[in-house]
Amino acid sequence: MSATANCRAWRLESKLSEPVHYHPNLIFSPGTQVVVLRDIVGPNGRTLHPRGAVGVVVKSPVDLQHSYRIRFPDGVEESLPPSDLALLAKHKEGEIGARDAGADKDLLDRVLFRCIVGSQAFGLADDESDIDRRGFYLPPAHLHWSLYGVPEQLELDQSQEAYWELQKFIVLALKANPNVLECLYSPLVEKATPLAQRLLDMRSIFLSRLVYQTYNGYAMSQFKKMQSDIRSQGQVKWKHVMHLIRLLISGIRVLQEGEVPVDVGPHRERLLAIKRREMPWAETEAWRRELHAEFDAALQATTLPERPNYEQANAFLVEARQAALADELP
Repeated sequence: MSATANCRAWRLESKLSEPVHYHPNLIFSPGTQVVVLRDIVGPNGRTLHPRGAVGVVVKSPVDLQHSYRIRFPDGVEESLPPSDLALLAKHKEGEIGARDAGADKDLLDRVLFRCIVGSQAFGLADDESDIDRRGFYLPPAHLHWSLYGVPEQLELDQSQEAYWELQKFIVLALKANPNVLECLYSPLVEKATPLAQRLLDMRSIFLSRLVYQTYNGYAMSQFKKMQSDIRSQGQVKWKHVMHLIRLLISGIRVLQEGEVPVDVGPHRERLLAIKRREMPWAETEAWRRELHAEFDAALQATTLPERPNYEQANAFLVEARQAALADELP
């Protein structure tokens, strides 16, 4: 087999091994392969298609109270209710990747690091601001190695909390994800185990020139959408505008100073003026263009490396995985 064929085969195997994302209220579109969950019996009592037969959706219902039209390999078509069908990919997956919802709650006991981010940490909070908590957790080894896997993120919507699985957190940090980098530099730390503290102590390994592409690129794409909203609707979400400007300011300072600023400091009043709709759009746009120019200059002058330190990050993750074998939280 050629190298190209080997590569294609690997990509196919990787794709087939990915978990199926499925929502119970999903309506299957025409062309979707499905599995029949009961025998299809003809008028004479003969089984036309046994339970487990595969068919293709040829007509979808408008809602889940009506039936699908399914075509089988022999060309015969049947009308079947959603309760008699399963998505083929999901049916084959079975219990692989299926987790007990209660187990996710238990994983909250495995949180290594928790901090406050958002407006409270930025110095932009007002009476209506929530308290946003973020961090990461380390799953026990037996669960991480199991067929059932672990969630990449634990979310508690009611209390505005979210915790990434450690590997996911590290990967996002290596990609210069602003939310994750701000976790590592938040001054409002509520919990940090010894292992988490070690990661905080080495947080500079995640800073690289990728900050420019990530921060700047995101701000440019979002402002393009906002310009469209201004033209079509005459308004934008000013809180979002404020945070995009803040993101640009933060990115510039990362390149200039080699650390992630969280509190907005001297920019606070001007940023809040945007949030309160006191700054005209034209003035906001002019500020944004100035910041992009500063960002370009900061990129040319920065001493940050081209890429983060993948080797050190990987060594830490391997050590953390080994520590997950112990009963106590490291």
